[in-house]
Amino acid sequence: MKQKNGIHGGFKHALILSLCLIMPFVAVEAQDNNGKADNILGKYLVVHEAEESKVEVTRQPDGTYRAQMYWVKNAYDKDGKKRTDEKNPDKSMRNTPCDEIVLFWDLRYDAEKHRWEKGKVYDPLRGIKANLSATIDKSGDLLIRGSLMGFSQTVVWKPLDE
Repeated sequence: MKQKNGIHGGFKHALILSLCLIMPFVAVEAQDNNGKADNILGKYLVVHEAEESKVEVTRQPDGTYRAQMYWVKNAYDKDGKKRTDEKNPDKSMRNTPCDEIVLFWDLRYDAEKHRWEKGKVYDPLRGIKANLSATIDKSGDLLIRGSLMGFSQTVVWKPLDE
């Protein structure tokens, strides 16, 4: 038997009213991480396919964003030599030390969409460049999404307090 008015009906109404009052604030809080272009700035820990590195995102003079590695956990090979960007398709970049590789560039903030896009991302493990978009999730992690020929991969970058 259904109960239309009573404790259950009143509770349901109060719950719906509470959710309607709270949800706009939750949505604003989640969007707040993506609400300003410079929210992407900072240092991040990147763990990708058993490689661990630290990356800094900076704003360029033209207003775009760029990310460059500044530390790599296993920066030296078995002979004690610093590893380089040996898989880079641009042969002139193959001598770049592993802790100086630029991972993305030309990333632009879209204020209407509350995300960063139209940049390029480079995966030094595979020597692949792809289209880039990025967002910051509610916990503050930077979600880097590379897309190439219909395939996409998202890598989570954890913010650092350095």
